[in-house]
Amino acid sequence: MRADIVGRQEELRAVAGFLDSLAVRSAGLVLEGEAGIGKTTLWLAAVEEARRRGFRVLTTAPATAEAQLSYASLADLLAHVESSVFATLPEPQRRAIDVLLLRDGADDVPTDRRATGAGLLSVIERLADEGPVLLAIDDLQWVDSSSAGAIQFAVRRLRARVGMLATLRTEDRTESGAREHGAATSWLRLLDPDANHRLRVGPLNPAVLHGVLRGTIGRSFPRPTMARIQQVSGGNPLYALELARDIGPDGPTDVTSSLPGTLAQLVQARIGGFADLRQALLAVAALAEPTVEAVQLAVGADPAERDRLLGEAEQAGLITIDGLRIRFTHPLLATGMYASATATARRTMHGRLAEVVANPEERARHLALAAVRADEGTVAALDEAAVRARSRGAPAAAAELLDLAVGLGADTPERLIRSARHHFDAGDPGRARVMVEKVVDGLGPGRTRADALLLLATVRLHDDSYREAVGYLEQALAEVDDDLRLRVQILIELLYVLVNLGRIPDALRIVDDTVADSERLGDSGLLAKALASAVMIRFLSGQGLDGPMLRRALALENPDMSSPVMLRPALIDSLLLAWTGRLDEAREQLLTLRRHCLDRGEESDLMFLAFHTVVVECRRGDLAAAGALVEDTRERALQLDTDFPLAIALSAEANLAAYTGRPDQARRAAREALEIFQRGSCLAVTVWPMVTLGFLEVSLGDHEAAAAILGPLAAAAQDMGYGEPAAAPFAPDLVEAFIGVGRLAEAAALVEQLEASGRRLDRSWAQALGARCRSLLLAAQGDLDAALDAASRALAEMERLPMPFELGRTQLVLGQIQRRRTQKRAAGTALREAVRIFDELGMSLWGARARSELERVATGPSGGTELTPSERRVAELAASGMTNRQVATALFISPKTVEANLARVYRKLGIHSRAELGRRIAG
Repeated sequence: MRADIVGRQEELRAVAGFLDSLAVRSAGLVLEGEAGIGKTTLWLAAVEEARRRGFRVLTTAPATAEAQLSYASLADLLAHVESSVFATLPEPQRRAIDVLLLRDGADDVPTDRRATGAGLLSVIERLADEGPVLLAIDDLQWVDSSSAGAIQFAVRRLRARVGMLATLRTEDRTESGAREHGAATSWLRLLDPDANHRLRVGPLNPAVLHGVLRGTIGRSFPRPTMARIQQVSGGNPLYALELARDIGPDGPTDVTSSLPGTLAQLVQARIGGFADLRQALLAVAALAEPTVEAVQLAVGADPAERDRLLGEAEQAGLITIDGLRIRFTHPLLATGMYASATATARRTMHGRLAEVVANPEERARHLALAAVRADEGTVAALDEAAVRARSRGAPAAAAELLDLAVGLGADTPERLIRSARHHFDAGDPGRARVMVEKVVDGLGPGRTRADALLLLATVRLHDDSYREAVGYLEQALAEVDDDLRLRVQILIELLYVLVNLGRIPDALRIVDDTVADSERLGDSGLLAKALASAVMIRFLSGQGLDGPMLRRALALENPDMSSPVMLRPALIDSLLLAWTGRLDEAREQLLTLRRHCLDRGEESDLMFLAFHTVVVECRRGDLAAAGALVEDTRERALQLDTDFPLAIALSAEANLAAYTGRPDQARRAAREALEIFQRGSCLAVTVWPMVTLGFLEVSLGDHEAAAAILGPLAAAAQDMGYGEPAAAPFAPDLVEAFIGVGRLAEAAALVEQLEASGRRLDRSWAQALGARCRSLLLAAQGDLDAALDAASRALAEMERLPMPFELGRTQLVLGQIQRRRTQKRAAGTALREAVRIFDELGMSLWGARARSELERVATGPSGGTELTPSERRVAELAASGMTNRQVATALFISPKTVEANLARVYRKLGIHSRAELGRRIAG
């Protein structure tokens, strides 16, 4: 580290340790302290040391004026990255980076802010493949919101060893101030809290401070003068230097009365001494990217006069000139210069700069800051700049531009709605909701309020408030008048909400109108969504799969169109493939969609995809792939830091844990997910953890618990108009549970529905599972011959399907029935195959069940005193309070066999009653 930095040995050691740590893992370090305390000096030393060590360092040092210019800081960070790195990015990411860097041909290409964040992440990871990387930001508080969003997206997902170094100006040292400063840097934090570090840069002691002054300005001061400088500056080196410069060579040793009381006053005094430079300095302070040419044009000087003014300012230590670019030597000087100008002077300068700058966004801001009230030209420029900012994937900047227009008095409802929509897209649903609710409250019925109600419904969906959203959408539909595009948008969103609320008949009533209106509108993207939604709703209602309509929707779909994944025809196609038993095709389609979302940074959509992919992988029997996806999904949910994605991740975790035989983990994850889901009103997702819990209880043999969980779901599905067997994937588990507790009539009704819908809709998987359920029911009714025929049919169907777990489960049922028919050889073959399948899949609970059945086949009657496995199982169930018939049903044996087993148990244990049995088993 640099040896010429005096008095900062402890801080330099901390910086060196931070750089050392990057050899092991990613880490972040924020240097915080008041203005002028020396943060930038340490930051520069760290950057220099990192480069000496071979780091690739990406830097940005934003100024106050840049805080409102979209992607200014991110463009700085990426300014010196080679084009070859960008060329390797996925197309959506490369396009987004091209737009923010203003590359040729990229200006008019709309992009998404999520793709920009994903692009930054990809760039960092590619650079990290070549060596260590450091992102270095000086003055974190001036990073524009668009850049902050992209950087936050990237740093929370980093897997390579990358360092984040930043400085942050902090003035308030109280506890509340510390909380505020923590919030200001929260977007820069790595996911691992232990990897984030803060270092407060404090004041210099008197001896060190005197050395700094002597080394910088070449003067020593008498002790009383130095004591006063120390007292007034508080050990702040910048403040002390300015105080020292203010003392003339013959100045008094007692300067108490002559020193400014605050650093702000001192800055004002410093700038005030250069009256003839004020216009040029004000231009530099007001420009986001000040250049020599821009300052000349703003002050109206000829080149010679310009050079004189800027030369004097540089000579005085106020600015530095690097090529054509100008910067103040310290941000405080820029702030002080701007603050010291009168309001009239500032407006005049902004008006001149509006004629000078080429960037439409920057020009619109200058026009707004030059105005005192709305005028047509300024408002039009702000509106146009907002459109361009949104097209560049900077909705936060677009919202700020529109808010400037609103602040000047151009607060039309339409502009407020557009601003609210941008705030929502920028990740601020709270502000969007407040804005749009005020618009709704202030408007009468009509097209504009319908637009506001549509946005309000979208915002409420973000809060998982589906019931509130459907009310807003129905009200909007009643007020939309003759705006066909808005009507179609409302109808498509209403269909989505109704399906998620389980209101299938209500969705069916408007689905034809939605398709017809979409056809009339002629927008291919909206028509694709309408057609796919119609296919899904009719499928769920039991009308079958409309293949031609789905293929048309897929052909019309624009994959680059920004849209929630749940409304995309490609996802609906994936789900329908899975629900019709075409699991391998469904998997490929889901993984393609996943890559699409990864390329675009659509993290929330990834969660929804991940759950369905985990379910498909489990049904296909690839539990290793499901496990990898569950781990990835859990990590991404933590990065998103909101409840709903976490609940989806927990649902996926619970599903996998139930398959792999980890009941405690499955229950915990499912119950935590259910708790989150039940705070909302989306029935579609609330079902997920309940289905898992029901399956788990069946796996454990607790049929009473399974029936209690799954029974209400079956009743609800029927009431809600679901006629598709895939809408009740829990039906086979519920049949087994009902049979296990002796509710045979209810089981029979479910079996009949499953078989009938499987035949009517030609669902091979439903026919196979229906046959297996029929075999269980027949066996419980004592008709073992018919049960064997049904189980054999089920096995023949199942062997053609890519569902190894269901195949193993069918082999288990077949073996149980064959055992009851005393076909021991055949039963052993079937049960050994079931054991093999479950073991290969890694499904321990079901493997144990199959082994238990196999032991019962292999073990004959015993004359000894030890209980056989069959006798012990019968004894345990009888001791739990079950009747002989319930034990028989649970174990797929006859009541007479239960009686015979209990007789042997009583004889071997030397007991005579159920009460004694209960005590012996418990003991």
